[in-house]
Amino acid sequence: MKRTFFAFLFLFLLLSCKKEEKYTLNDWQKISENVAFKSVGDFVKLKSGKFNYNIPVSKLPFKKVMLLNASLVGYFTELSLEDKIIGISSPEYIYSEKIHSLISEGKIQNIGNEQKYDVEKIIALKPDAVFTNYIASFDNTYDLIRKNGIEIIFLDEYLEQNPLEKSKYLMVFGRLLGPEEASVVRFNEIQSSYDSLKALAQKAQNKPVVLANEMYGNQWFLPGGKTNSATLIADANAKYINAENSDSNAVPLSFEEVFAKSQNAEFWVNVGNHKTKKELLQINPNYTKMNVYHHGKLYTVSGREKGSANDFFESGVVRSDLILKDYIKIFHPELLPDYNLTYLKALK
Repeated sequence: MKRTFFAFLFLFLLLSCKKEEKYTLNDWQKISENVAFKSVGDFVKLKSGKFNYNIPVSKLPFKKVMLLNASLVGYFTELSLEDKIIGISSPEYIYSEKIHSLISEGKIQNIGNEQKYDVEKIIALKPDAVFTNYIASFDNTYDLIRKNGIEIIFLDEYLEQNPLEKSKYLMVFGRLLGPEEASVVRFNEIQSSYDSLKALAQKAQNKPVVLANEMYGNQWFLPGGKTNSATLIADANAKYINAENSDSNAVPLSFEEVFAKSQNAEFWVNVGNHKTKKELLQINPNYTKMNVYHHGKLYTVSGREKGSANDFFESGVVRSDLILKDYIKIFHPELLPDYNLTYLKALK
């Protein structure tokens, strides 16, 4: 069940494309092409994809909120906002120890999961706002919550294909929940760290060839050349096998097509959360035909895993600098001799 969940999560992230709405007004705080906000009189205007919000300043900062997606938890832990969460869905997929402590103390309630949210509990707890990714099939649920006077704010960070733009969502939460200046400072620190690491990677003498992800069913959803994964690999000064591709989403390919493209691959990253190379063959025995399987180095995203929870999908959403650091350590270990991997883990 756990492996299936993360497989589908990977696939969901990979298949999601960037939206193209542009924000050109100078007074907007642009987070990405998808998200921007600004203060106008007694309101904070927020644009998130196709959704527009006018949030009264009198209601800010939000004091009690709910989260329907584990991927949003990382922003709260990064800004020490855990105490503002009063409800969370699928807590078994949450990595944060503090969140689990607050759940044990009864300060955070379990409000169901993506199969069925506990709408009655959500309404009864009367949060100031509910944050979630937008899923069209839940429109009826969203409407019911809205009709009870609860704000639902859709933030689709998984659409962002620029690693630092995902991190920059910190500033949205800072504006809406209070630590606005701290959120700007924290993002600037992550950005500075990322840029420094990227510069460090350029000092490497070699540029290894890299393969990413794995098969799902009979297709290999290989990240396009403009995706988050491709950007991180390039910034770590490695050559991604699909770098020439211009897609910002996953490209479905057959095993044979990936096999041909990966003949010279020295590293294979983001290989799910498998425990052993032998276990990987249960997905597709054809992996044994690949040179990188026998002679390359393989890495999963299970470096910080606890039960069903995986921190790669939680704090890793925010800490793009640490994911980049992991890649640099893998591809160019001589540049970071004293660093131990955070999110990635060697598959033996």
